[in-house]
Amino acid sequence: MPLLQPELLLYIGAGALVGFAVGLTGVGGGSLMTPLLLLFGFPPQVAIGTDLLYAAITKSSGMVMHARRGNVDWTILKRMAAGSIPAALLTATALWLLASDAGDYAPLLTTALGITLIVTALVLLFKHRLQALANPQSASFMGAVQQRAGAWTVAMGILLGVFVTLSSVGAGAIGTAVLLILYPALAPLKVVGTDLAHAVPLTLVAGLGHLALGHVDPGLLLALLMGSLPAIYIGTHVGHRVPSHIMHPLLVTVLLALGVKYAVF
Repeated sequence: MPLLQPELLLYIGAGALVGFAVGLTGVGGGSLMTPLLLLFGFPPQVAIGTDLLYAAITKSSGMVMHARRGNVDWTILKRMAAGSIPAALLTATALWLLASDAGDYAPLLTTALGITLIVTALVLLFKHRLQALANPQSASFMGAVQQRAGAWTVAMGILLGVFVTLSSVGAGAIGTAVLLILYPALAPLKVVGTDLAHAVPLTLVAGLGHLALGHVDPGLLLALLMGSLPAIYIGTHVGHRVPSHIMHPLLVTVLLALGVKYAVF
């Protein structure tokens, strides 16, 4: 996308809108950015590929901040990455091998996007119940799962690697849910920091895979970053003034509606 196109201001504005929403709600930009780019008429593979690199860049500063403050559990991160990074690489390779044209797998990408948006919305909706479920005394099944947390972490990393590469969504909310269930004793700040530190390399590897496939629009990426980086800062400082009982249901409703749209239609 040439930077002198009239649409440039539109894309900068879109980046600012999503960045502000991310700062306000804490929900990853992929849940909002990819559907917005599809609405603008970008092909699914371009929307997803560009958004993955957008996510890697916008999340990186938060990752560095949490790492410096000791909020990252590197052992858990390595377990998740042991599953997610190879899965992301294999998924991108499969897209390259199995289809001669990106249009061949566009329906797969939109369906994966819809499914992941629905799961993300449900995770946000039932977050407190997931935390209660994670209590080792709440169910013998969960206790058994948590005893094999290492293996389950790698397995869930594999699923995240596949779906994040196919949809650009899930590294944040779904990754957090995995940590809450498998590691109930992990401090909240470490849940956030570890999930964020895992999301950066995952979205970067998945994004580079799409870049190799020609699915990234550099001009669009630059415009989105120009709008979003300052807007994230503003949204973060405004967020504490907006009642969560207003923003949370609104966000869940939007994600569910978008998820059903792309998964079913």
